[in-house]
Parts: sequence; structure tokens; C-alpha cells
Amino acid sequence: MSMAPHESSDSAMKITALIPAGNEAHQVAEAIKSASWADEVYVIVDSASTDGTAEVALSAAPGVRVEAHEYAYSAAQKNWAIPRASHPWIFLLDADERVTPELQDEIRRLTASGPHKDAYQVRRKNLYMGRIMRHGGWQSDKVIRLFRRECRYSDRRVHAEVEGFDSLGLLENPILHDTFKDWPSYLLKLDRYTTWGAEQDFKDGKGAGFGNVVLRPLGRFLKQYVLRLGFLDGMPGAIAAFLGVYGVFLKYAKLWDMKRKERVRG
Repeated sequence: MSMAPHESSDSAMKITALIPAGNEAHQVAEAIKSASWADEVYVIVDSASTDGTAEVALSAAPGVRVEAHEYAYSAAQKNWAIPRASHPWIFLLDADERVTPELQDEIRRLTASGPHKDAYQVRRKNLYMGRIMRHGGWQSDKVIRLFRRECRYSDRRVHAEVEGFDSLGLLENPILHDTFKDWPSYLLKLDRYTTWGAEQDFKDGKGAGFGNVVLRPLGRFLKQYVLRLGFLDGMPGAIAAFLGVYGVFLKYAKLWDMKRKERVRG
């Protein structure tokens, strides 16, 4: 992927840290501070936020840029914001994530030497109910977070991935991801994401029968808790596994209901 014509060699590795946030007043300031090494910190706030997220973001660090935009789903929100970034590289950070000092140093070294790839995956160290999760599939978690501004997220309501790059690298040091705030917010997020997942599958023409609603959740438990050794993460590992089972069940039950209603409308 070639450099955009308006970019000078001096600006080629300048980075905008892009932080999507909605009702994140309790944690967005820490995310901003962990990204303050970037050349620009740009927070895009869900315009429906009611807890003062925008005001907290503005006061978190000097020079933070904040804009509000109506939220439809995650990929759409990010794709609206990416071309509005001031610099040719994007570092995407969620409000519940923190850039570790080691990752910050690694990105600075990359900035100094110049990038060899168009996009970079970043490992995530997941904190769940006070425990760093090291099993159950959590240990292999990595996401594309550093990429050229020409890239976009796939237009999917859930599990959208960055697209539009020719070469992909991997940074060694992690983001710290605090995945569990409290039960009300976690269950609300689970409900929202399973609805979006069911809607995406419905849009893609997929169906849900007995195997999806009953057997897939059981398979998820065996894979996460037994085969991937989730039981070694103690009680948080057990809770995460059973919530994963519930999430799979809920998604396919919702999809089955959508297909049922479609047949009734006939």
C-alpha cells in the first residue's frame, strides 16, 4: 500500500490514537492517558451518552480532540471516525483498554525506524474479575490495532476486522484489557452483542436449528473450559466459560426466533 499523496516523509509515521467511547466517563480518562504518547488523541463519543463522557475526555489531557457521533454499531462508528483523523496512522484503543509502557516503547521504536507493514496486530492481556486470564483461549487473543488510515473495518455488526492492508505484522507487547466492570453493564453488553450477532447471521441468510441452539453451547463449553484448559483460571475461568455458553445460546435462540417470525409473516 503506497503512502497517500499529501503525506510528507516527515509525517509518514505520525499516529492518531482513536478511542471510541459511549457512557465511559468512569474509565475513558485512563485510556486517554495511556495513549498520550500519540501525536493526536481523538475520542469519538456516542452522541447518546448521558454520563459526561465527552467532558471527562476533554479534561483528561491537553490537546485531546473530542467529537460526538450517533452510534449505530462499532464498525460503522470507527469507519466514520478513521478518515477524520489528522495523521496517516491509526492506533485504535477501546475505553476499557490501556497501552502498557512496554507497548508504548515498542511503538516509539517502530515510529523511529519506520513501519515495514501496513497494519499490525497487538496482543491483549485480558483482566477478568481481577484475574489475568491465561487459558481458555484468552492467551492467544490478538487484534489489529495499528494501521494506515486508508484501512477500514468490515461492515459487520459484530466481529468486524480491519481490511484494506497488503501486509500484516505483529507487535510483541500487549494492551491491558479490563473486560468486566460490573454485572449490569456486562449482561447489557452480552444482550446487545448477541442481538447484533443474530441480526448479522439473519442478514447473511443463516438459520438456527436444534444443533445451533442446543449443541453449539455445549461445544463452546467443552472447547473453552476443557480443551483449552479454562478450568486452570479458577473461578473467573468457570464464570467466563458459563457466560460464553449463555452467549452462544442467546445468539442462536434469537436467530431462531427471527427465522420463526419470518416464516409467520410468510
